Amino acid sequence: MRLTPRLLKFVLNIYGPYLGAGVRVKRISTDWLEMDLAMKLRWYNRNAIGTQFGGSLYSMVDPHFMLLLMQKLGKQYVIWDRAAQIDFLSPGRGEVRAAIRLTEEQVDNIRRLTADGTPCRPEFDVEITDPNGRVIARVHKTLYVKRKSSEA
Repeated sequence: MRLTPRLLKFVLNIYGPYLGAGVRVKRISTDWLEMDLAMKLRWYNRNAIGTQFGGSLYSMVDPHFMLLLMQKLGKQYVIWDRAAQIDFLSPGRGEVRAAIRLTEEQVDNIRRLTADGTPCRPEFDVEITDPNGRVIARVHKTLYVKRKSSEA
């Protein structure tokens, strides 16, 4: 079975950790460059002071740059999450949203940088916002991408 954006959306929306955090994948573009996510504030994802739990905020955006790049680059690449940083800027008191975005230029640049088998460590940023567009958190991700050897 071929993985499609619709199938990945379904799988992620029934994935246990996402169910437990209340994360919902709203959309994955057919070109694998965009993913929209949302998370409502619920009794099971609120912290001791009644706002969005920081771990849930991070988990909402954690694997998605990697997952999208895996689909764009294909099986001839090794792709890992390498590092992440999250800055909490404002308390999330209701639904929060995130828009994961890649560009064809970023993907082409990764292909170019890894063409000879040298790994690269692309960096990406995403903001988590409330429905009014106020930034709740900013996440910086570093991935590890390496083209697999044709001898393997």
